[in-house]
Amino acid sequence: MSANVETMFYNMENGPVWHGLGTPVEKALDSLEAIKMAGLDWTVEKKPLFTNVGNENEYIPMDSGFMATLRTSDNTPLGVVTNRYQPVQNADAFSFTDNLVGNDCRYETAGSLKNGQQVWLLAKLPESKILGDVMENYLVFTNSHDGKGSIRIAMTPVRVVCQNTLNIALREAKRSWSTKHMGNMESKMEEAKMTLQLANVYSEELAKKAEELAKKKMYELDFERFLKELYPISDDASPIITTRANELRQRIRVCYDKPDLADFQNTAWGILNAVSDAHFHGKPMRKTQKYQENLFANTIGGNMFLDKAYELLTA
Repeated sequence: MSANVETMFYNMENGPVWHGLGTPVEKALDSLEAIKMAGLDWTVEKKPLFTNVGNENEYIPMDSGFMATLRTSDNTPLGVVTNRYQPVQNADAFSFTDNLVGNDCRYETAGSLKNGQQVWLLAKLPESKILGDVMENYLVFTNSHDGKGSIRIAMTPVRVVCQNTLNIALREAKRSWSTKHMGNMESKMEEAKMTLQLANVYSEELAKKAEELAKKKMYELDFERFLKELYPISDDASPIITTRANELRQRIRVCYDKPDLADFQNTAWGILNAVSDAHFHGKPMRKTQKYQENLFANTIGGNMFLDKAYELLTA
């Protein structure tokens, strides 16, 4: 398992999507099962900070306006936060998602990063269809206990036939909501329930954009120009950058010719799916220690090349 992934489970039925990190399970889980399998059945407390005053065992409290967050199950320190910071417990995150999605809510994956400093959970939403293809939609809840991040709720759609992730940053519809850990968290979480409406609007808008892109013809010269804009090579580019850009261009071409895109040849929609396939499923050119973890982060948070491709194709 990646060094940054502390605990995690994933549904084996969708293994290619979550890139094989963590403990596999045979089906999506309800919240009671998921919180245990993910290793998230613990709470967070704020504790005062102390400083050593010289003697080995002599400490005095610090009146600095800051406190420590602590995992109560094993006293692991998670971060330093302001006095106004309001923790959102893991159980509350699952409860919120259960209430938002409904009684039949099931979780595909959940877990913690960096010794519990960051946690996430991902729930299945109702399926939709785009251009005849089934889309599996997911709601992801991410939270930080170290004071360095916000609570974020976002939608991630996946094209079932090829497992392409299509979490595109649309100009016309948002797919995420976030807030800081301050103020009345109960009222903020009530406000967050609008994310399900955001997800529905996003899904509808994505379907509209897919239809537009499927009607937009892109022939060989258009395709070549697109690839050069997506992966530009400057006159003074190093040999490494030149090689990498050319390899990425070729990878998109290979993905574009796959059978699942046969119905979308010579279209902008086919090219966009090829970009998604290449970046989420292609073999890495340089497999770093955090490769799987970065793939997972892109699956949830979005990929800059997919967003750039969409901007180019809709310009």
